[in-house]
Amino acid sequence: MKTILITGCSSGYGLETARHFHANGWNVVATMRNPSAAPLTPSDHMRILALDVTDPDSIALALELAGPIDVLVNNAGIGLFGALEHSPLQKIRDVYATNTLGTIAMTQAVIPQMRERGSGTIVNVTSSATLAPFPLAAAYTGSKTAVQGFTGSLAHELAPLGISVKLVEPGYGPTTAFAQNTDIRLEDVLPEPYGSYAAPILAGMAEPAMFTTEADVAEAVWAAVYDQSGQSHFPAGADALALVSA
Repeated sequence: MKTILITGCSSGYGLETARHFHANGWNVVATMRNPSAAPLTPSDHMRILALDVTDPDSIALALELAGPIDVLVNNAGIGLFGALEHSPLQKIRDVYATNTLGTIAMTQAVIPQMRERGSGTIVNVTSSATLAPFPLAAAYTGSKTAVQGFTGSLAHELAPLGISVKLVEPGYGPTTAFAQNTDIRLEDVLPEPYGSYAAPILAGMAEPAMFTTEADVAEAVWAAVYDQSGQSHFPAGADALALVSA
């Protein structure tokens, strides 16, 4: 029975991916910053661990407790909504610290054990915004695009060592990190002239014609883990697939 460690399992894509792999016979290590609020039930094959991807000590402790990992899913992420002109630089740093550097830190931490075994899979969850950037998400898109770039290079770097590196690219959905900024005030992030032209964009985000579900992402991660064809990109959701087709 193989073991998968997933970051960001408190809700959304990470939570559904943990449930999907557990239901299909895997040992799951579901990680999140606050395990006391975990919407998962611990069992022999479902472990819940505290993990902050921005904290090296937290990463080291979680991996020590988890034991050998066959698959790492870097899913943890945060969003930032608004005009770049008015986005506080510290919040932009926080986005990159979690989405980009947190993914790199987790990847660095698991490579040694996978390299010693000569096997393993790393799946980095990014966003369809990297395929077709849209306004009001410059920092978020930039952080995910950076992950796309280093993942492509790392895939070539680790392939001779028996380690696969894959990308899952979810479309827009109500559980997307970008959509979870419930504390924002539009007048703060979209002062004029941004507010006027952003109204149609916001309306489209509220009721998208196509969107990505948690199940879409879980199934894409599953496909990436079991892929033997050499495919590196796995769009998740009807809207992401439409962007790829376009």
